[in-house]
Amino acid sequence: LKAPSTDHPALYRDLLRTNRVHWIAEEPPAELVREKMMECHFRFRHQMALVPCVLTLNQDGSVWVTLVKPARAITPGQFAVFYKGDECLGSGKILRIGPSVYTMQQGKNREEGPKKEEIDKIEPAT
Repeated sequence: LKAPSTDHPALYRDLLRTNRVHWIAEEPPAELVREKMMECHFRFRHQMALVPCVLTLNQDGSVWVTLVKPARAITPGQFAVFYKGDECLGSGKILRIGPSVYTMQQGKNREEGPKKEEIDKIEPAT
């Protein structure tokens, strides 16, 4: 997909899944184990600003990352790095990405928008 501009909604996504996360201090953080979800920040490019997100822990140690606002050009194969304040919590390789903002907008125009099962079909695991 060649987007018409660098800011086209097709480049923005707010959901991704990593492989098993490598946690640094706590394996995985107690809050994430206890609550099954945890607010933190993440980035996937070295110089980019930190983005608020919510992590949801999966059985296999991977996480779903839901961003507070969509980020541009998230790509499978990049590493998602997680932070709480100044502390680096750990990282995981991005395996799958959810539908783009553009796809979601198209879906909303038609009906409610994709369900999780449809999201799983859109970006198969690698």
